[in-house]
Amino acid sequence: MFEKAASPEERAAELLSVMSLDEKIYQVTSDMYFDVENDYEKRRDPMCGSYRNPGHFLHYMHEKPATPGEVAKKINHDVEMSIKAQPHGIPPIENGEALHGAQWGMATCFPQPIAMASSFDPDMTERIADVIGKECNVVGVRQVFSPVINLVRDSRWGRTVESYGEDVKLCSDMGAAMCRGLERNGVIATPKHFADNYAEGGRDSNYSDNSERTLREVFLPPFKACFDAGAQSTMTAYNSWEGVPCAANRRLLDGILRKEWGFKGFTVSDYDGVESLVDPHRYASSYPEACAKALKAGLDNILPMNLHDDVKKALEEGLITEEELDMNVKRILEAKFRLGLFDGDVYRDPLEADRLVRCDEHRKLALEAARESIVLLKNNGVLPMDPRKIRKIGIFGQSADTIPVGANYSGPYRFPWTGEDAPTPFEAIKSYLGDGVEIVRGDCTDISGVASECDFNIYFTSLIEGEYADRSDLRLPSVSVHVTPKDGGGFIVENGEQIISENQEESIIRMFEANPNSAVVLLNGSSIDMSAWIDKAGAVLEAWYPGEQGAKAIAEILFGETNPSAKLPICFPKHAGQMPLHYSYKPSGRGYNYVTDDGRPLYTFGYGLRYTEFEIENAGIRIENEKVTVSFDIKNSGKYDGAEVVQLYLGSYYCDVVRPLKELKAYRRINLKKGQKTSSELAITAEDLKYYDSELVFGLHDGTHKLMLGTSSDDIRAEFEIKVKNGRIFCL
Repeated sequence: MFEKAASPEERAAELLSVMSLDEKIYQVTSDMYFDVENDYEKRRDPMCGSYRNPGHFLHYMHEKPATPGEVAKKINHDVEMSIKAQPHGIPPIENGEALHGAQWGMATCFPQPIAMASSFDPDMTERIADVIGKECNVVGVRQVFSPVINLVRDSRWGRTVESYGEDVKLCSDMGAAMCRGLERNGVIATPKHFADNYAEGGRDSNYSDNSERTLREVFLPPFKACFDAGAQSTMTAYNSWEGVPCAANRRLLDGILRKEWGFKGFTVSDYDGVESLVDPHRYASSYPEACAKALKAGLDNILPMNLHDDVKKALEEGLITEEELDMNVKRILEAKFRLGLFDGDVYRDPLEADRLVRCDEHRKLALEAARESIVLLKNNGVLPMDPRKIRKIGIFGQSADTIPVGANYSGPYRFPWTGEDAPTPFEAIKSYLGDGVEIVRGDCTDISGVASECDFNIYFTSLIEGEYADRSDLRLPSVSVHVTPKDGGGFIVENGEQIISENQEESIIRMFEANPNSAVVLLNGSSIDMSAWIDKAGAVLEAWYPGEQGAKAIAEILFGETNPSAKLPICFPKHAGQMPLHYSYKPSGRGYNYVTDDGRPLYTFGYGLRYTEFEIENAGIRIENEKVTVSFDIKNSGKYDGAEVVQLYLGSYYCDVVRPLKELKAYRRINLKKGQKTSSELAITAEDLKYYDSELVFGLHDGTHKLMLGTSSDDIRAEFEIKVKNGRIFCL
C-alpha cells in the first residue's frame, strides 16, 4: 500500500480510502502548547495532523536558550509520538515561523523583510531563504508561515515591518524568491495573509472595502507569484472581504485560488481564525458551524488548537459531509507525501543541527544582507565619517545597546534573540574604531554638552512596532509604549513593552544644534514622521532592523567602508495626515495637494542616496517578439565604489480604464568601481503591458504607455512611448 512509484495524489487517495472518519477529522486539526516540558506528553493529542513545533517553546522560562541539537531531539520525539499513535502511521507536519530567520530558537537572524526589500535584490532574498530553509529542516520544521506578502499602502499598519513594501512588482519578486529558497529545502512556504489584511488607517485585520479590481490589480499578484514559485500552502487573513471572512470565503479559497489559479496545495487558518468566525465576526453561531463553513469554503487546516470535537459535531449535525471533508484531508495528505514524510524523511540528526545552524557561511550572509538593506536618506556631506579624524564620538539613544533584530518574530517564545558574536551598535562602533578613540555613551540629560565636545555624534532611535502595534502617530515616541493583551495580544508574538525615558525628537534637535557633525540612525520597520527635525539633520541613515550582523553593517557604512546601496520600498510621508500614501496612484480629478503641502511624500519609493554619483546615458529602446528592451550606459562618476539600482517604470493612458500614473516593471542592481562604465538593459514583455479592462478581463488591451528609466520613482533620466493596438506593440 502507498507505493513510492505512485504519485502523491494517488498515494493520498489510497490512504484516504482506508482511514476512519476520526482519523480524517484529526488531519484537519492541529495542536500547540506553550509549556512543552511539564506533562507535555499527557496533554498533547498525538492524533493531530500538524503541530506547532515544540522547539519554539523549549526555551520558555529557561535561563539560556536550547541548542539546535536539543531542538531537533525534541521535535524528533514529537514526530515519533504521532507516528506510533496513528493507526496508519501518518506523520505530522511540524510547523513554525520564519519571517527573517528560522524562529524555533537562536537560528541565523537576517534583516526584517522591509529591509530585505530595500536591497531590490531578489537573488539575495532567495539566498537568505535557502539558509532559513536549511535551518528549519535540519531540526525537523517542515512548514513555515512565511512570507508576508500583503502590500503596504498605509504604513501606519504595524506589520509593515514584516512586508516587502508598497509595490506589486517588488513584493511579488521578493515573495517568490523566499518561497523558492524555502521549498527547495523541503520546507513548505505559506505566503500570508490571503488575501487582504488591513483596513483604513492601517488597522490590522479590519474588514476590507477593497474592490475586486483593486484586489486583482494590487493585492493578489504577489500571491500568484508565490504559488507560481512553488509555495504549497497559504494562510488566510483575519479580515472579511466582500462581507465574508477570509477563512470561510469560498470566492477566494475555491474560486480564485483553486479553480482560477489551479492551486494544488493546502490552506491553513491564521491562529484562531476559524474561532473568529463566531467572535468577533459573528458570522457563525457556534464553533461547529464555524468549522463547517471554513472547511466547506476550502480551508484545510484549522490552527492552532485542536478543534476535533467541533468538527466531529459539525459532521454529526449535517453541517458538512464526509465527502466534503475528504477533499480537505486529501490535500493535506498529498503535501505530506510530497515532503517525503511517509518515506522516512522525518527524523533529524542533532549533531548536524548543531553544526549547520549559524555556521560561518550563514553569519557571513547575514552581514552581506545587512549591508545591502540600509538606506541613506539624507547627507549634507557629513557621511561617511573619516575614522582618522575622530578622537571622541558621542553615542545616544537606548537602541544603541540592543542587537538590532527587531522584536517582531525574532527569537523563540518569550526569549529574546541573542548571539555572543552579534554586537549592539555601540559595541560594533567601539570595535570598529579601536582603542584610539574615546566613545562617550551619553543620555538625554546631557546630550547638548556631550555632543558639542565630540568630533561626531550618532543618535539611534527606538520604536516598538509589529503585530498588534498599529500606529496612528508616525513620529518617534517620547513616552513609554505598552501593548497589552486587551489590545489583541496573540499567541506567538509577545506583548511588547518599551520604556522610553526621553523625548526623542527633542534630543535629536538638541544634538544637531550642539554639533551639526552628527547623524541619526533609524532603527524601525516603517515610515517615520521627521518633520520636526529633518531640516536640522546633517545625515539620516535608515537602517531598519538589519539583523544579527546589522550593527557591523551600520558601522561600515557610517565610516565609509561600505557604500550604501539600498532604496526605499515604501514612501515616507511628511506627516501622518498624508496617509494612506504610495507612489503608484491613479489620476485624480482635482489634484493631490493639501492646504499645507503639495501631497508629495518626504521621500518617495525607490529613493536612496550613495556616497558616489551615477550617470545614465545613451538610453535607447527596441521591440522584438513582444519584448520591449531599454538599453543604457551607466557610469560611476564619483569617488567611491558602489551599486546603483536602475529602475524602469510604466505609465499608461488612453486605455479602456484609468491606469496608475507609474508602476515599477523592471529593475537591476549594478555594481561599479569608481570611474567604471558599463552598458546594461532592462526589458519588459507583453505580460507587463496587460491589464484588467472595464469588464475585469485581463489581457493585452489597447493603450499608450510611457516607459521611464531612472534611479527612483521620481528621478527619471529617460522616457519612451510605446503603443498597443490590436494585440501588437510598437514604438511611437
